Amino acid sequence: MIENKEEIPFEEEKGLNFVEQIVSDDLKAGKNGGRLNTRFPPEPNGYLHIGHAKAICMDFGIAQKFGGTCNLRFDDTNPVKEDVEYVESIKEDIHWLGYDWGDREYYASDYFPKLYALAIRLIKEGKAYVDQQTAEQIAEQKGTPTVPGKASPFRDSPIEENLDLFERMNKGEFEEGSCVLRAKIDMASPNMHFRDPIMYRIIKHPHHRTGTTWKVYPMYDFAHGQSDFFEGVTHSICTLEFEVHRPLYEYFVKELADDSYCPRQIEFNRLNLTYTVMSKRKLLQLVKENLVAGWDDPRMPTICGLRRRGYTPESIKSFIDTIGYTKYEALNDVSLLEHSIREDLNKRANRVSAVLDPVKVVITNYPEDKVDMLSIENNPEDENAGTHEMPFSREIYIERADFMEEPPKKFFRMTPGKEVRLKAGYIIMCTGCKKNDAGEIEEIYCEYDPNSKSGMEGSMRKVKGTLHWVSARHCKDVEVRLYDRLFNVENPAEEKDKDFRELLNPDSLKVLNNVKVEPYLAATAKVGDHYQFQRIGYFSVDPDTTADKLVFNRTITLKDSWAKVQNK
Repeated sequence: MIENKEEIPFEEEKGLNFVEQIVSDDLKAGKNGGRLNTRFPPEPNGYLHIGHAKAICMDFGIAQKFGGTCNLRFDDTNPVKEDVEYVESIKEDIHWLGYDWGDREYYASDYFPKLYALAIRLIKEGKAYVDQQTAEQIAEQKGTPTVPGKASPFRDSPIEENLDLFERMNKGEFEEGSCVLRAKIDMASPNMHFRDPIMYRIIKHPHHRTGTTWKVYPMYDFAHGQSDFFEGVTHSICTLEFEVHRPLYEYFVKELADDSYCPRQIEFNRLNLTYTVMSKRKLLQLVKENLVAGWDDPRMPTICGLRRRGYTPESIKSFIDTIGYTKYEALNDVSLLEHSIREDLNKRANRVSAVLDPVKVVITNYPEDKVDMLSIENNPEDENAGTHEMPFSREIYIERADFMEEPPKKFFRMTPGKEVRLKAGYIIMCTGCKKNDAGEIEEIYCEYDPNSKSGMEGSMRKVKGTLHWVSARHCKDVEVRLYDRLFNVENPAEEKDKDFRELLNPDSLKVLNNVKVEPYLAATAKVGDHYQFQRIGYFSVDPDTTADKLVFNRTITLKDSWAKVQNK
């Protein structure tokens, strides 16, 4: 999305978004000694989704644009939900999007000793205390935005007693939920986050990096700003839900920072998509209940799911660039994302012939032993893409839907007595068909015009319909998975009276096992390759592919079929 523009003076920058403008102004003002250091701080408790991609493009992209650096820092403060699998997947996704953090891979757990020491200092200064009430009691005493909270009975307990209790909490002498460390701020503050927020809670679960060293773990609001400070982060860029947390972020970080350097938090709007859920909890539920085939299921909004479906980093960045960054929440139409991948694959994907629902066509006046090799343009959008050859024989397959005995008006495909052109091949005319006992078409019979092959003089004759096809003698069978939107409703989050699982689209996946493809495709396709199946859509080769079985995923249709359905 963002090119490196270090050579361009800041004052000549045009079209900056509001975050970039803030960063540009801070650099011109010489803040933080002219340094720029951002960070991307994911929680390793799930796989990243496209909303995280927007944050990645902001955090890493703005560092690239203004010649700064971006750290990767895992917010690993809740060992119950975290896993090394998630850590590795996050790193893979960031690299796939085209960004790198160099030697700046950090973890909040790197700072556990410093955070613990700061907590001890705050206790000694009378700014923190151990509360032995239940979570319910603490919540009840918090009050409401219009009603002041009530002080905990432990709020003014002696400093030495609090130090002793906190140290014993970390030794494992208390059960989870029996006590917490709270900051002593202001129970009457109009900002609910200032009403003695929790700094530490007890968790007796092994941490994936620190093992059983710690029994107390810092809360996000306490750990995040301090971690930014420890790393030298200058601009802590996050999504809008953290805007109300900013005063508390600044309160805690100023326990460490001074006028010479202090991290600055800036918020932008989240990425929300129609026909999609972004909740990590709900995505995990889909995976654990086997409602999808894993985190990388091509119907999932996860980065690895989009990658497996055939989306490219360029298409995702283009989409994010299109929707932009603002201070206002919005629901973005998924068709914009789909448009981005169509635009990208139109430029890069080779055109090939594949028949999803085949019916045999016999060209009765074509010699049985003859084979024509026809030249097919790989990609008309790429002058360097070249061509490949496709065999033509007496028997071919076409799409079943491309033939009708009694067609409606404006049906320009195959029908008895009318001519159609075969893509890059001959003009043929249907002379009849054979049906089975159920009335289904088994074979279609045609005759061809020998002088109508593409490139010949007779090929200039105009016919209205052009069909894709494959040679029955030479084609290969493959599996094709037709993926569609995972949910049936535009905004699943608004359906409060329904379980989100009830909103799943039952037709979000159809598997076809009798798809016929031309030999060029079967011979050249590799996992991750992209193709345009002529007249059908864009497809990519799935990792389930083996030496004996080719598997293709539909990335996207050629046109927005959902828009047609909605407009009916």
